[in-house]
Amino acid sequence: MTQIGMSAKKDEEFNEWYTQVLRKADLIDYTPVSGCYVIKPNAMFVWEQIQKWFDREIAKLGVRNAYFPLFIPESLLKKEATHVEGFAPEVAWVTHGGQSKLAERLAVRPTSETIMYDSFSKWIQSHKELPLRLNQWCNVVRWEFKHPTPFLRTREFLWQEGHTVHATKESADQEVRAILDLYEKVFVDLLAVPILKGIKSEDEKFAGALYSTSCEAIMPHGKAVQACTSHCLGQNFAKAFNITFLNEKGESSFAWQNSWGISTRSIGIMIMMHGDNKGAVLPPRVAWQQAVIVPIYQDKNKEDVLAEARKLSQRLTVRAAVDDRDDYTPGWKFNDWEMRGIPVRIELGPKDLEKKQAVLVRRDTGEKKIVGLDQVSAQVTQLLEQIQTDMLERARAKTETLIVEAAQASDLEKTEGKVIRASWCAKAGCHEKIKEASEGMKCLTLAFDAKPSPHCFMCRAPATCVGYFGRSY
Repeated sequence: MTQIGMSAKKDEEFNEWYTQVLRKADLIDYTPVSGCYVIKPNAMFVWEQIQKWFDREIAKLGVRNAYFPLFIPESLLKKEATHVEGFAPEVAWVTHGGQSKLAERLAVRPTSETIMYDSFSKWIQSHKELPLRLNQWCNVVRWEFKHPTPFLRTREFLWQEGHTVHATKESADQEVRAILDLYEKVFVDLLAVPILKGIKSEDEKFAGALYSTSCEAIMPHGKAVQACTSHCLGQNFAKAFNITFLNEKGESSFAWQNSWGISTRSIGIMIMMHGDNKGAVLPPRVAWQQAVIVPIYQDKNKEDVLAEARKLSQRLTVRAAVDDRDDYTPGWKFNDWEMRGIPVRIELGPKDLEKKQAVLVRRDTGEKKIVGLDQVSAQVTQLLEQIQTDMLERARAKTETLIVEAAQASDLEKTEGKVIRASWCAKAGCHEKIKEASEGMKCLTLAFDAKPSPHCFMCRAPATCVGYFGRSY
């Protein structure tokens, strides 16, 4: 017999639970290519809400959308040595067109710095043309050899990648943080996910960057996920690709550059954070249906109940539907919509019609509320905002329990299922010692503007920063 509902428990079999949620909430499907998944409409809707919001916000900063080729000549990819070294193990190559061998291998876009910057070098002449701010929404391929995890670690994924060119480092620095702030809003305001913002350690920064900043999300089982990044590339790529401009003094100068991106990994973060043993729990602002009306009837009152349910649906000002499927019981429908994570269920039966009322049920807490039919629309709208707020507050409270302070190396012993916050020297050798002593913990990010204690928790050298350390996907 096929198992219809959830069988894995979130706090017992997290990985199996996560896979079940994605399938049973109808978010993904598998394909014959390992690490490549179908993003189904329910999940694609979430990505579209992120895309619409972010597009609107970056337009205010003067960013315009463009599109660059999927295929990158090997000679371009190799122009910036550190960059290509960082990506070489993940590049998928095209070597033939039909039966003919290509004169030069083509990389399937792992990221677009090199193909874009070849064009930038031809376009930019004067400081008057700067800053140049472009973004593209596209897919990328990174041939991961680690165990693939849907949304979190896949061989193909969707993202946006912003690439900007500046006349000064100050201009580039300001944008790095402005974009990171927008990413924070995506996670906090849309997905109800709290994050840690900070700067990457030297050995964890983007290949070829001057420095990297990121948002990190801590999942309920204590593992962390890099949610997005905003990099200052400095002048490294400008020198490799000869991106120069005449400054106000008429002198030739190398440009300063940034790149920044967020991907469909954000969907996996959202599901892991909020889902429960019944399935997905979708934040109202990104849910493809915000409410579903489930009519409860027998043959003798079916038409009356259905008619009222449809009238009620038309009065709602949110994304809503009527579940009028005849071949399932109300109880089955309740469980089905709970698995899919729809924020509010509206129950309507013959007795409710008599009393001119309906029952509102919250997906996140299961709380029920009886309201008059003439108040349903207003109450649902208000309830959705309350659910969005409550989901964020619960996630924040959970995240706080997963962060522990470490003052000395022995504190690494208490890190199972946790992220540690500690004063650190930020030296690569010390980082390796932390990884060895903790069996895989690494620096997730360095907190902005945090004052460290005098000594590194690990090696006792002078501390220069406050870092967050954890195990990650």
